[in-house]
Amino acid sequence: MPLIGVPVASAAPAVGLRSRPIIRCGGMVAAPVQEAALIRRAAEVADLSAGHSSPHPNFGCVIARGGDVVGEGFLYAQGTKCAELQAVEMAGGLARGATAYLNMEPGDCCSDQTAVSSLVQAGISRVVMGLRHPLQHLRGKAIQSLRSEGVQVDILGEDLQSKTFEDALKSCLIVNAPLLYRAAFRVPFSVLKYAMTLDGKIATRFGHASWISSKVSRGRVFELRGRSDAVVVGGSTVRRDDPQLTARHGGAHVPVRIVMSQTLDLPEEAKLWDVFEAYTIVVTQRGARKDVQKKLAKKGVEVVEFDILSPRDVMEYCHDRGYLSVLWECGGSLAAPAISSGVIHKVYAFVAPKIIGGVNAPSPVGELGMVQMSQALNLIDVTYEQVGPDMLVSGFLQPIPDLSPTIPSSDEISALDPTVSPFDTKIISFYKTWERYGSFSNYSPHPIQMPDENGNYMTWSTVEHYYQAHKFVGVDNPLAKDAFEQIKTAKSPEEASQKGRRLQREHPELVRADWESAKIDVMYRALRCKFSTYPHLNAMLCSTAGSVLVEASPHDLFWGGGREGEGLNYLGRLLMQLRTEILEKSSKTSVVS
Repeated sequence: MPLIGVPVASAAPAVGLRSRPIIRCGGMVAAPVQEAALIRRAAEVADLSAGHSSPHPNFGCVIARGGDVVGEGFLYAQGTKCAELQAVEMAGGLARGATAYLNMEPGDCCSDQTAVSSLVQAGISRVVMGLRHPLQHLRGKAIQSLRSEGVQVDILGEDLQSKTFEDALKSCLIVNAPLLYRAAFRVPFSVLKYAMTLDGKIATRFGHASWISSKVSRGRVFELRGRSDAVVVGGSTVRRDDPQLTARHGGAHVPVRIVMSQTLDLPEEAKLWDVFEAYTIVVTQRGARKDVQKKLAKKGVEVVEFDILSPRDVMEYCHDRGYLSVLWECGGSLAAPAISSGVIHKVYAFVAPKIIGGVNAPSPVGELGMVQMSQALNLIDVTYEQVGPDMLVSGFLQPIPDLSPTIPSSDEISALDPTVSPFDTKIISFYKTWERYGSFSNYSPHPIQMPDENGNYMTWSTVEHYYQAHKFVGVDNPLAKDAFEQIKTAKSPEEASQKGRRLQREHPELVRADWESAKIDVMYRALRCKFSTYPHLNAMLCSTAGSVLVEASPHDLFWGGGREGEGLNYLGRLLMQLRTEILEKSSKTSVVS
């Protein structure tokens, strides 16, 4: 991919990058203290993406010459331009001979070498990384690629081990805590959030709880939701508060709402049963109130049964659905077993300067079975922050997992056995772009060029952008043309998908009349273009010969396979059809030659 070689003064800022002061350290080579500051800055920049799209690994890149920052960038969302490419575009010619500081080893999309090639082609001479990638199938690959190109790579804790870098390393751990917890424990990173009065109450003894915390604090809660894949509450919260649990933060991402209810003693009408703006899942005990399950299903609410309903089983289920981060906004009766089962990793407690008293007023955490103060759970890395009139106390219940002991040493060229094929499984699932087969997703960051109605070629950021926009092609209505442009210019594929689905639902008159019969052909044309444009994707697809491809979307039962194989899996089918087409063409070509 060609790089934009322009002076830094005239370079456009990276997509979505908020205005931040440039660090000026001076000198030709950054001192250790300066380098630690630059790594921390890379972590700060990486965190700017949180809440814009479905949670994903956070990548930030800062390019500096002698300590002076000349370019930076961050991964805005799945399927968007990588942080490294944004940073070198911003730096232009000043990137040659400079040092790139990354909070984590790149590897957002399988077989996508853009991050590495961007740094190499820009002439970056050295890369400093905070962490190796925690996912086994990506760990060490980018490091090996950079070193094979003659780029010096230094990793905190391995090549840079002084105490100077301890805080910088912690910053890198914190910004990707969700991915680290998922890799280490096979459950999503879970945060328990609650607001309480100065005397430790979350409601009056009559159950009234609106509002304990200030409007400023509630704004922070919306931000926390925007950073999460899902928000969990119990049935009592639904009955008492009738919450909406949407982010309402102005970003594109809206988390899934999960209600845990063993008995399904739930109201017939509730804001959570409105699934047009946010998806809702009710998890319950197997066999519980089938009549209520049917009513919820008719409203579009997904009901999932467990043999034994427990917080750990629910979190393992969320892990299987690809969730990275979950926010618990439940009452004390659910918070206690969640903590006891070890699935709560961090706590956010908003303490309001109010006193309401009440012997029977509920507290944020129910019975944990502790009888002595020495049994109390101590938070780690506690921080205190004033938020409006409230005090926010946060800290970790479990230390952020340090995966470095299991990471190959820096002189090992690869941790993989080259004799073992990664494509030996008979069923290959794909969903998130950062997973092993993420390149097969419509959200993967592979732009395509497709002809319009007049034969003029247009560039589309992703296959998802192209597909969603073509719902409104050929409709003689200015609003349809506006919908087309809104989707085409969406900042991420998730935003394009949300806009396309919402407009289709709210304005069916704008959707082309033949869409139901044409949509498969539209998708296939886009897929054929994508896999013919990128040779490494073509090779990966062909390498899966003999395997069944399944798009593991739990929501989309047309394009995806569903959570229990009940989906039609048309995206997987089209990819297998395309694979056959490519292999047959290749076979004919080899015979002729």
